[in-house]
Amino acid sequence: MTRHVALRSTGMYVPEIEYPNSIYRERFKAVAPDFVDNMEAVTAIGTRWHAPKEWATSDLAVRAARQALSRAGIGPEDVDMIVLGTDSPDYVTPATSVVVQDKLGAKKAGTFDVGCACASFPTALSAASGMMLANPWMKHVLVIGAYMMHKLADEHDPMHFFYGDGAGAAVLQPSESPGLLSAAFRADGSFARHWGIMSGGTAEPATEESVRAGRTQVRMTEKYPPEVNDEGWPALARALCTNNGFALGDVDLFLFTQVRKRTIQKVMATLEQPFEKAHTVMEKWGYTGSACIPMALHDAVATGRVKPGDLVMMVGSGVGYNQAGIAVRITDALVR
Repeated sequence: MTRHVALRSTGMYVPEIEYPNSIYRERFKAVAPDFVDNMEAVTAIGTRWHAPKEWATSDLAVRAARQALSRAGIGPEDVDMIVLGTDSPDYVTPATSVVVQDKLGAKKAGTFDVGCACASFPTALSAASGMMLANPWMKHVLVIGAYMMHKLADEHDPMHFFYGDGAGAAVLQPSESPGLLSAAFRADGSFARHWGIMSGGTAEPATEESVRAGRTQVRMTEKYPPEVNDEGWPALARALCTNNGFALGDVDLFLFTQVRKRTIQKVMATLEQPFEKAHTVMEKWGYTGSACIPMALHDAVATGRVKPGDLVMMVGSGVGYNQAGIAVRITDALVR
């Protein structure tokens, strides 16, 4: 019998401290008086939520993971592997997934991190699926996307407007019918210094001077050309169709990086698909980076946007830049 991998459950966590756009209008009115209004118009972001100051990214991840495990009807002791995607880790090293394993109590699970920013969750799903197919002893793999970039940003930088905290998770299990399908990837490292935290690694270890200059905080140093997403997302969507032998019209739901609603509208028009087939959550939770696609996936599941037999396409785009997409067929195994 051919072995496949399917989604068993999803989970999500949004912290409780709200930062509506009104806070940022007041904060930036002297340096960028129209910034928030302009960004609200193109992104559709109306608010975002932050965790308590003493929390780390792992605390968000654990809460989303617990919900996914509960919905799957299993406990932490049943998890064979934890794959965590984030670009706001607890530490440079060790891996945040190890911290999550301990906090979750998943004592037998192996772990590793995926650091592809907003492309992390599709990448992690593909990696986890491949590991399960190569290792038949794996029965339950937990895949998490988590984000807490606001703690690594200068609160006086207008780009702080985007950063909401959150986490999303999914439990994968073996399946007799196809669930997770073939993935597609793109990257261009010539954009690596456009947006990032440039001091604190081996290229530039943190110094007193780099801290004072703000290079240990996340910054956009140069704008990405709009073509990166306007053309990159449709290219990945078409590659997924080619790799898996279906047409764009066969896709029931599209999930893209939740940063600019206008970009999603433009991409759906390019793909000649109705915008209603795309699901968005940035209106409620802001831009949640590495977590936005699993959060959108869980919201689609919880609100009944997907049902057994549906074909879901996820395309993520992160700084670096990395881009990744994966197609998923919803099976009867998914807890809705």
